[in-house]
Amino acid sequence: MSGTLTEQILGDHLVEGSLDPGEEIGIEIDQVLSQDTTGTMVWLQFEALDLDEVQLELAAQYCDHQTYQFDYKNTDDHRFLRSAAGTFGAYFSRPGNGICHQVHKEHFAAPGRTMLGADSHTPTPGGLGEFAIGAGGLDVAVAMGGGPYYFDMPKVVNVRLEGELGPWTTAKDVILEMLRRLSVKGGVGKVFEYTGPGVATLSVPERTTITNMGTELGATTSIFPTDEHTEDFLRRLGREEVYEELQPADDAEYDDEIVIDLSTIEPLIAVPSMPDNVVPVREVAGTPVDQVIIGSCTNGAYEDILPAAKMLEGREINKTTEMIIAPASKQASEMLARHGWTAELMAAGVNFSEATCGACIGIGHVPASDSVSVRTFNRNFEGRSGIDGDSVYLSSPEVATAAAITGEIVDPRDLAEELDGLEDPGIELPERYTGSTADIISPDDPVDDELIKGPNISEVPLQEPLAEELRGENLLKMGDNVTTDHITPANADALMFRSNIPRYAEFTLTRIDSSFPDRAKAAGGGVLVAGENYGQGSSREHAALCPMYLGVEAVFAKSFARIHKANLFNFGLVPFRIDEDTYDRIEQGDELAIVDDVGPTIRDGAETFTLRVNDDWEAEVVLDASDRERRLVAAGGKLPYTKQQAGKADTPADD
Repeated sequence: MSGTLTEQILGDHLVEGSLDPGEEIGIEIDQVLSQDTTGTMVWLQFEALDLDEVQLELAAQYCDHQTYQFDYKNTDDHRFLRSAAGTFGAYFSRPGNGICHQVHKEHFAAPGRTMLGADSHTPTPGGLGEFAIGAGGLDVAVAMGGGPYYFDMPKVVNVRLEGELGPWTTAKDVILEMLRRLSVKGGVGKVFEYTGPGVATLSVPERTTITNMGTELGATTSIFPTDEHTEDFLRRLGREEVYEELQPADDAEYDDEIVIDLSTIEPLIAVPSMPDNVVPVREVAGTPVDQVIIGSCTNGAYEDILPAAKMLEGREINKTTEMIIAPASKQASEMLARHGWTAELMAAGVNFSEATCGACIGIGHVPASDSVSVRTFNRNFEGRSGIDGDSVYLSSPEVATAAAITGEIVDPRDLAEELDGLEDPGIELPERYTGSTADIISPDDPVDDELIKGPNISEVPLQEPLAEELRGENLLKMGDNVTTDHITPANADALMFRSNIPRYAEFTLTRIDSSFPDRAKAAGGGVLVAGENYGQGSSREHAALCPMYLGVEAVFAKSFARIHKANLFNFGLVPFRIDEDTYDRIEQGDELAIVDDVGPTIRDGAETFTLRVNDDWEAEVVLDASDRERRLVAAGGKLPYTKQQAGKADTPADD
């Protein structure tokens, strides 16, 4: 076939638009996934759309964030999710079975398929040729009903890999190198397509480490071609029948190219508190380390934990350092146990966690105050670990284990010179991935056939159609790179209310200003102002839904992260783009008003609007939106608009 790998897969699934960068396209979705903190809203929205059965190849519901079930609200959510999967026709992965991205990779991901996931790290199976995109839960609900997924056709960047990784360097270092070069904004509006002779030197698990953490670049997705390594990996999983050879055409044209010589990469580490704050490990060597965690959806597979076990064989961790293994799946835990590595790790002083996202989002293993934690995770946003002022570093399993052995950050190459018998463990795949499937409930054999809603599960709030006037107080002025963790925290106190929007809204933006929810209520709503890359990070639609519930009508920012911008449209909040000068002049507490008749003007296709501040001065703001997005926001969001289009609302859609 002709074209890039991205163009081939999207072309096969295209239902609307053309594959020109920046043009909105609609594609057919083959698979969807959701997890327990996004899934409750996905299924409540699916129900609100009056849909009664999943209408695509495969839907999977995972329970991976709240698996400790420290409150009945968590357990009620899981019971509701199991009932929704059984009622509507999805696979259900029980709490403790593992993180959605790892379990999906083990059981369902397939080359050439398209997947939409209500989690930002959905691009993980791009490492085996699946075109997988993170999105808000409402987009997933509509896709489950058979609707297309709409997004702007991204630019396709050729990341050409040359050479081969040297001793003690890993795939984690490759993606850290990408972040060092490009930053957390460097992938916005782009797909990173990996090519070149270096691809053949990487196993599929190494590739999925890269595609998983490509999310931190802000990319739409990342993808690798398929080859004999892909076929071999699927054979080891017992799923070789889904293999499909996928390669870009020899004359494929890319929008840009990045060349990485793998042989020149050295062990890298992201220092606090952004994934792109990357330096060579040797630059921070000697930093005392209090905690080490190996795991997460990035580096929690069997083959990620095995190097740590090999490095610790016959050794003990430093007395001043705690080390935890947090497997990404129960399969990984089972295989480590059956092969004897669990005992080896425990003998070294390592503790084991359940297969969960927990520590990555600040639930469990929260670091001590004024301490350093080295983790193999994908994010180290300030406070994400569960404590304000944390100091979290991101590294490969090898670098993390070296820190556990010595009690300080050390380049494993230097440690190998000091310790007799310490050899680079490399990457080793098992002949067969074995493990029980008892924790996956098939839609063909469901436990429930009706929804079970506990008292903490509320209805889906709806926004009113956009009025002609948009005016309100600037409730909060924020800086650059505000994450969805800042907007709607995912810590233990807040997360239990993810299916209860009135209650969850009380945590909105409290990590920036603890008074925000009360002030928003007292003001009767208003607007928000932010800098660059507003809404980066998780796909959680609650970061739009909760501000909407509090009366926020618009966000004025210098730029928006892709998924969050889509979520703002989905819930009827207008994302206006402002320039640097306008941002600098606006103060918190200012009265902001759009002079134009907002609703009709947006529907008519206007791109520029006049913003009046305190009735003192004016500036031009921009709305970057497709015709479809304009109809969504004018109708009050995607849910009311979709119901209108289906003829299930009193007022017909305005087309």
